[in-house]
Amino acid sequence: MIVLASASPRRREILTTLGLTFEIDVANVDESVLSGESAPAYVQRVASSKARTVASRRTGSVILAADTTVVVDGAILGKPEDDDDARRMLALLSGRAHEVLTAIAIETTKDRAPRSLARVVRTEVVFRALDRGAIDRYLASGEHRDKAGAYGIQGLAMALVREIRGSYTNVVGLPAAETIDLLVESGALASWPVAKA
Repeated sequence: MIVLASASPRRREILTTLGLTFEIDVANVDESVLSGESAPAYVQRVASSKARTVASRRTGSVILAADTTVVVDGAILGKPEDDDDARRMLALLSGRAHEVLTAIAIETTKDRAPRSLARVVRTEVVFRALDRGAIDRYLASGEHRDKAGAYGIQGLAMALVREIRGSYTNVVGLPAAETIDLLVESGALASWPVAKA
């Protein structure tokens, strides 16, 4: 059984679109950035912590967790604290490229030798130039709340993006191809697409 350690509706939608059957068991972990921690180390640590937390209470399962962040000028842009913080983030991203990093972590509890697998996926995203009015109108939609970098590319923010170099689903929050690769490697899937009965 695959268990998704996330409350994200976007991650659920990606797994469902891929034809996977799974349960949800949300992991509540501290997502604070440690002093001096790099963005790849940060997302991998948080995703692995989520997977381990759920694995500790589930047996006979494959736990899938992920964590996504936005990086610009070496700074990690997590979920905005409020609208002012979101406005600051969008102004930083305006008219330039940034990276979206998602770590995927898998913990297997199916056998006597549990396995841990992890991978960090990077995508470069280029925003068009945004004036204050455009930022304020986007914030008025409320779409930015609870999203790394204060935007959701699958919604209205698709109009903020000029170019993507890499995985689109990574920017949404779960890189589909790499997730399938890790699920096959973990033994959760024999192959993909999953055959329908």
